[in-house]
This record gives sequence, C-alpha cells and structure tokens, in this order.
Amino acid sequence: MVHNRNLPSSNGAILLTSFTILTLTLVAISAVRSTMMRMSAVSTLLTDPFLQLPTPSSVQVVWFTEFPGTRHIVEYGEELSRSVIATTTQLSRTREDHKSNVGKQAGDGSVYAGPTMRPVWRHEATIAELTPGVRLPYRVTSVDERDRPIRSDVFTLSPLPQAGTDLNILLTSDHQLMPMTPVNLQKVEETLEEMGGAVDAVFLAGDLINIPDRASEWFDDNRGGAFFPSLQGRAAAKLERNEQVTTYRGGALIQSAPLFPALGNHEVMGRWSMEKELGGQFNDPVPRAIATQRYQAEAAAINPNNDEAIATNWITNQSFNTVTYDEIFSLPTNPQGNSKYYAVTVGDVRLVVLYITNIWRSPSLNANARGRYREPDEALDDDTQWGYGQHIFEPITPGSAQYEWLQAEVRSPAFTNARYTIVMFHHPPHSLGGNIVPAYTDPVQIIDRFSDGAVKSVRYEYPKGADYLIRDVVPLLEESGVDLVFFGHSHLWNRFTSEQGTHFLESSNVGNTYDAFWYQQDRRPLPIGFQEEYLPRGNPNGLPPVMPTLAPLLDEAGAPQPFIASNDVTVFSIFNTGTGQVSSYRFDTRTPDGPVIKFDQFSLE
Repeated sequence: MVHNRNLPSSNGAILLTSFTILTLTLVAISAVRSTMMRMSAVSTLLTDPFLQLPTPSSVQVVWFTEFPGTRHIVEYGEELSRSVIATTTQLSRTREDHKSNVGKQAGDGSVYAGPTMRPVWRHEATIAELTPGVRLPYRVTSVDERDRPIRSDVFTLSPLPQAGTDLNILLTSDHQLMPMTPVNLQKVEETLEEMGGAVDAVFLAGDLINIPDRASEWFDDNRGGAFFPSLQGRAAAKLERNEQVTTYRGGALIQSAPLFPALGNHEVMGRWSMEKELGGQFNDPVPRAIATQRYQAEAAAINPNNDEAIATNWITNQSFNTVTYDEIFSLPTNPQGNSKYYAVTVGDVRLVVLYITNIWRSPSLNANARGRYREPDEALDDDTQWGYGQHIFEPITPGSAQYEWLQAEVRSPAFTNARYTIVMFHHPPHSLGGNIVPAYTDPVQIIDRFSDGAVKSVRYEYPKGADYLIRDVVPLLEESGVDLVFFGHSHLWNRFTSEQGTHFLESSNVGNTYDAFWYQQDRRPLPIGFQEEYLPRGNPNGLPPVMPTLAPLLDEAGAPQPFIASNDVTVFSIFNTGTGQVSSYRFDTRTPDGPVIKFDQFSLE
C-alpha cells in the first residue's frame, strides 16, 4: 500500500502566485524525469534496513528507495521462512538544490538550479511475536515497477532487551556529515568487535545532518559521509592527513541495533519556500508567536473559511518545522501524540529524550549580521527579515507541556525502578564550548528608536538568571537522581559531576570541533557593552570539568587537558550496562594504523 504525501497546500503553506504554480509544475516534471532516468538504470535500495521502535515482542524495520515499487517485504526467521509486507509512504519535503553534493553535482548547481523535489519512499514493517533475547536473521526486498526484486544483505533483529541484559550503548552526537564522522563510527564497530561485542543501541543527541530537507545529506551525499551510509558501514569518505588519503566506510550499526535520536537545531527547518535555497530556508525560522501574529493580520485573505487545518499549516510553514525528521523516524510518542520528546526503557536503562534546542545564530555584531545579539541594519525597517535572536523551538519552562510531562516521567515507576536513568537532549547545560553562551532562555528584544520613531537598532539580551536549563530542568533532574545527562552541540568532549552525583557528558567531537574555551588566552566571541554577563571562558554554569581518568590529551606545555577539542582526534563513548561503566575512546586520524585509546571511564552504579 502506497501513501503519497503532497506538498504543503496552497492556502495552508504559501499563497501561490502563477509564477509559483509554474515553478512547482516544472519542479514536478523535473523530479519525475529524474526518477525515471534513475529507474532506467539498475534499481537499488537507497539505504540498508534499520531498526526502530522496539517493544518487548516486536520491532519496526525501515528502509528507503527512490522508486515507489509494487511490493516491499521483510523476510525473517530461520532460513528467512517468514515474511511481512511493508507499508510505504512518500516523504513530503525532501529536496535538492544548487548546493547539494549529489550525483554528478558538487555544490555547483550543475544538476539542480534551485530547490527541486526529490521523491523518496519509506518502507516500514512490524516484525511481531518476537522473543526477548533471541536474535533472528532478516532481510528486506523491494520489487520495482519492472518486477525486479532488489534485496538487502541479511542482518539480525530482536525486540526490546529485558532488564538484566548486558548492553553496549553508543553515545554519539553531531554527525552533520563532518569529515571525521565515518572514521569515528568505523572505529566504534572495530573496537567493540575486538572486545567480542557489538553496538546494541544508539543514543544520538541531535544534529544528525545539516539541512534536514536536503535528501542527499540523509542518503547519498557524493562526498561519502551521508547520515545513513555512515551508520550502516556504507560510507566512502576520504580523509587526508599528512599527505595520505584514507577512505572510511563508517560502521554497520543500526541494521541490527535500534536508533534513538533527539532533536537538535539541525533537524529543524525554517520558513518553507520553493524559491529560496535550502540553506537559507534552514536559517530562516521565526518564533511561532510571530508567525501567529502575521497569520491573524492576514487571516481573511489566507483562510476566509476559518479552516483550523489551514491556519495550523500556514503558521507552521511560516515559522519552523521538523516534518522530514518526523517522517524518517518511528519513535515512542508522548501524550501530545508526537515524538519530539519521549521515554523508553532499554534493558536496565530508562532513557528520557527531551526537545531542548534553539536556532543557532552568529555571535557577530557586524552591521549586516542577523545574529544572536542583533538584527542587521539593512532590515531594521522590515521585521519580516528579522531573525529574533536564538529563539527556543519548544518550551521547557514550568507549566509547559514538556516540563509537566518530564515531572510526571521522573516520578513514574518506569523511571524510579530503573537501574540506570539517562536524560538526553541537544543543548549543553554544562560545557567549555562556545555554544553554551548565551543563557538558554527566550531572547529579550530591545528596540532603540530615533526621535522620529524610526528603528535605530534591535538588540537581544539573554538574562543568565532566566536560564531554563539551570533554573528549572537541571534541579529537577538532580533531585530525581538522574545518573547521566547526555548532550552535544559544541562539538567537543568534556564531562562534569554535580554534588548530587549526576554526571554530565558531552561527547560530540565526532567529526570536527568548535573549540573549547579553557585557557586564559581563549575567549568566546562575546558582545561588548551589553547588559548581561557573558563569560569568555570556562563553564558559565559553575561546575568544573572532570579530568579524564585514564589517558587525557596533553596541551603544548605537557599538562593534561580536561577536554578534547580537535579536528584530528575523534572521540566516541560507550555505556556498558553490565558493568555500569561509561568509557570514552579517542582515535588520532593522523595515524590511520594507530590504536584506539580509552582515555576516560566512570561508573553510573
């Protein structure tokens, strides 16, 4: 069964002009022609299958193709004797543009002159009546329109592990097609294989890709490091170090281990357009409240019949959305019926995933900067061009739906009875990185005017005392006895421990770094002359970093560093539930034949 999802409706997303209608028509023709050309060659699966939404007796198998096909099945069990038919849906917003690196195009517009719909089909089957602890072989088959079967390799699946099961859980974040991501994931697989194990689950703290609606970033970026190939051992990423080029394949991980992601800022798309480049759309979200105000001012023209669905769709498309992320993954849902925040028990671990992220804006104070601290001078008279600072996508303040859900979750038997409790989200509560500044709070807009009322400047302040993470979330987690808070965003490794015994781990130096600010000469890019205090270095929220316990990197003076921030040394962390140990490893890509070194270890027992 095939369900086709359409573009945003004309009255719900954008007001269609005759030019827009012509553009969409040409885009559709181009997309169909592109798909037919690909199908005239040998059809292939766009991804290997991967595992989603395990329950005590079932698991979802998901994969993607560039053709709708006539039949998609999962064969499983001994000798693959059983089969299940998959349900097929078409992703509604996956596109390419002139900056895509796909096919013969290298970000130069030679194939895609502008935003162009790229048809991608998702296939999902439920494998039920499974026994905990028992792994079964499986493979998927997609039959294309020429009746040609395309099969995957054989992998293994199992339902949710029971309590007491010894698991290796990969803690990772911020893949973003960064140069070292494939080598990082390949070393994860190799390291566990050497120890006689494998990855049993992946906890990913956001920023999976860069532009969420750009299909090639998920599936087949021609630089070799797209999201799914890197996590499925199908990457082909070349890394040059010391005039030596090494190709890395990533790790074959999620074909046999369920993936549990959190939303990062790079999973959120901005205002919808079929004219503006995808990167420009990604960087162009506005708060829901602003889009709602604009809708109300134009509601009579946009929605003369006062249709609630049209109003919701218009506001979503004129603010921000996570549609592509939501369509790609099957995850546990919350009482609001979505997976933006959720909780699940994996063996001995109660995992709580929160939607804590905001739009990243440049810290620049230049006159043309639409940044975290100011609006550009050229846009002062046109608030439709304002960025509204680093605004937050989902409330986490007391009284919000997410906060009340979190309060209920940390009091639930599933949480209080769990051997280990891990809370995962994207934005750092403690960090030496640059992205922890300013405070995680709603921007306070300050508009200065000339004597005639014209706008002189628009600035944004972020009161440190109103940091929602430090004021509201972290105290709740610490009081509830959370063992580990895992996060990303600053592209480095560092960790902290509170007086209550809660561990805070940022293990996001996967593919590159955005630096750590620790030494006296280091300084975050900060505004001068603003009201609030924005700390230039260290952890602005107080906790000192913990020195790695085994083999810290040394600085130029030979002193150990409490962090790893490097474009040559990549880091990954593994939580073993049998021992309760969180172990962090580093690998220096400048020595491709060198060792993987365990440099830090601590216990959640």
